Amino acid sequence: MNGCTAHAIPPAALKELRATDDAGRVPAPLTDDEGGAPLRCCLRRSRPGDRVALVSYAPLRRWAARTGADPGAYDEQGPVFVHAEECAGPGTQGGFPFTDSHRTVRRYSAEGRILGGRLAGPDALASALREAFDDPVVEFVHVRAVEYGCFLYEVTRGWPGLSPSAPPPPAPRSAPR
Repeated sequence: MNGCTAHAIPPAALKELRATDDAGRVPAPLTDDEGGAPLRCCLRRSRPGDRVALVSYAPLRRWAARTGADPGAYDEQGPVFVHAEECAGPGTQGGFPFTDSHRTVRRYSAEGRILGGRLAGPDALASALREAFDDPVVEFVHVRAVEYGCFLYEVTRGWPGLSPSAPPPPAPRSAPR
C-alpha cells in the first residue's frame, strides 16, 4: 500500500532486548531447527539453523517513553522472536510481511489509546490499513497475529523514518544558496 510503511523493532531496542527483555528476563537463544518463526528484527521468517531468541517486548511502553505519552492500561508486553545476534535488519522488499494468515490491525491515537481494531484476511491487510489511516486521529497501527495476539510490526503513514518507536528523523537541511 502506498503512503504507509511497516517497521521492524528499531536497532537500539533490539540491542536492549537481546540483553534483557521488557519483562526483565535475560533471553535464552536457541537454534531454530525448523524455521518459520516471524522475526521482528528483519521482518522475515527464520530459516532452519537460525539462532533466535524469544523475548518479551512492550512496543507501546517504549513509544510512550520516547513521546511522553501515557498509554495507561493499554501498555502491554508480549513474546516476539528476534535473531539472537544483530542482523542486517529489514530488506527493501516493499509491501507488508507476514500476510499469509489473518491479522488484527489495531489502531492507536497520539496519546497511545486504542481506537479500534479490525480482523484482516490474507488479501485484506492493505485495505484494512487504508481504512485505518483514513481516520486522521490514527497515529500508528500495530499488526498482530490472531492466533496468539503477538505484535508483528508497526505501520505508520509515510516513509520508514517516521516510526513512533524510532528516533525522529533529522531536520531537513536548507539548500545551498
